[in-house]
Amino acid sequence: MGPNIAQLNGAMGRPKRLEGFSYVGRYRYFLTTCTLDRQRAFEAQAVATSTIDQFLTTARFEQFAVPAYCLMPDHLHMLVEGRADEADFQRFVKLAKQRSGAAYALKSKRRLWQKSYYERVLREHEDSKDVARYIVANPVRAGLVQSATEYPYLGSDEWSLSDLIDSIID
Repeated sequence: MGPNIAQLNGAMGRPKRLEGFSYVGRYRYFLTTCTLDRQRAFEAQAVATSTIDQFLTTARFEQFAVPAYCLMPDHLHMLVEGRADEADFQRFVKLAKQRSGAAYALKSKRRLWQKSYYERVLREHEDSKDVARYIVANPVRAGLVQSATEYPYLGSDEWSLSDLIDSIID
């Protein structure tokens, strides 16, 4: 059994950013962000696909790759990799949450996201596949589907879903 969210992201509560770390450059991150009051906003297909589109579009503009993501009914997991020396992770998350939140608010008249987010900066020796495995297995662990291939809000901006799954299976 793999690590849980608390283990990957630290203790619950408003997370502190790493002191002295710039969050700018070619780093890898495991990102988790939750909806306000854990509302199950992503059970609606239009909301889910719009949110994924906003995050992936913002990632491209902000010079990030998203090798794996999973949008659960009330939270988002992403493996995010800076692709340029000026790739600013905090700016990326802020803009992606603003854009997806604004699109949601126009239709629902409610806020989408809780304040802040959880991130874990992956160290050089850590394998991205471990985080990708956790992300891909999330809907299965939650009992939403029997197989990750059945879940509609799981993917990558680099690979097809089958290639993503094949790449993380040893």
